[in-house]
Amino acid sequence: MQRIAALLATLVPGAAAAQASAAAELWRVAATTLTTPEALATGGASTFWSPAQLPPDGRASLSLDVVQAPSAVGAGGALAVARVRVRPLGVLGLLYGSMQIRDLVRTSLDPDAEGSGIPYGTQLLGLNWTLTTSATTLGATVGWEHVRLDETQMDRATCDVGLRQQLPGPLWLSLASHLLSPLTSDEHVGDFYGGIEWAVWHGTSWTGSGKTTVLLRYGAAVANGSAPDHQFGLGIAFDESFVLDVRVVREDTYGVVGWRGSAGVRVGIGRYRVSYARDTGQNDIGSAYRVGLEAGIK
Repeated sequence: MQRIAALLATLVPGAAAAQASAAAELWRVAATTLTTPEALATGGASTFWSPAQLPPDGRASLSLDVVQAPSAVGAGGALAVARVRVRPLGVLGLLYGSMQIRDLVRTSLDPDAEGSGIPYGTQLLGLNWTLTTSATTLGATVGWEHVRLDETQMDRATCDVGLRQQLPGPLWLSLASHLLSPLTSDEHVGDFYGGIEWAVWHGTSWTGSGKTTVLLRYGAAVANGSAPDHQFGLGIAFDESFVLDVRVVREDTYGVVGWRGSAGVRVGIGRYRVSYARDTGQNDIGSAYRVGLEAGIK
């Protein structure tokens, strides 16, 4: 998996140049568990990936996603989002994300560990605003990211925007940026996402099945000016009570073409939605997975 290979390549304790890149790769590893293109991600803690989210069904919503990469990598973390309707401003949200690698140890010529472990992780605290008018949703997130790689620490402000537009078809077009830092002079790592979603069929699958929607998706993710990753997806939603999503990604960010996939389900139970997703894993490293819970408040 190119994401994990790039992540491991950034493990250079004390190297300031590697610090921002290391944080970006941690977030990108978390994104491997997504089952839709990042720009089209909705529900749960998806505000972290796309600032332009549709309003919650009720007055407010609380979401938590827990991400765990393969044990060979040891990366993991959590994303939490709270959103509330504030008329006439739209929807205001508070988000927090944390990703880290555990069990990094110091070694010299001796393969045995020496001394304490190496702290390696990143945290983000942000405020989100969205406004939906007719078929258009606009969103913006401002945040503060803290990165620690061994004894070196860095703080930076981030600012992202997103757009979700419904078109005839029915089609949905989404654009988003991720962790841009326009006030930081050092070269960083921000990503740009785009996606289009097409509801190819909508109807009743069988008597009593409720409304069923079949969705085709395409998305692209561009990291730091590199070649885009192309993403292809399929979604089947049974009246929002059960949703199945599958995504296949052609990675080209690091100049080496590779393929990976992910799949997940989301189940609605009253005002709660529970989701589970995992990627296919590559090169005998194992697969990453994500478990999410979203609660609506009427």
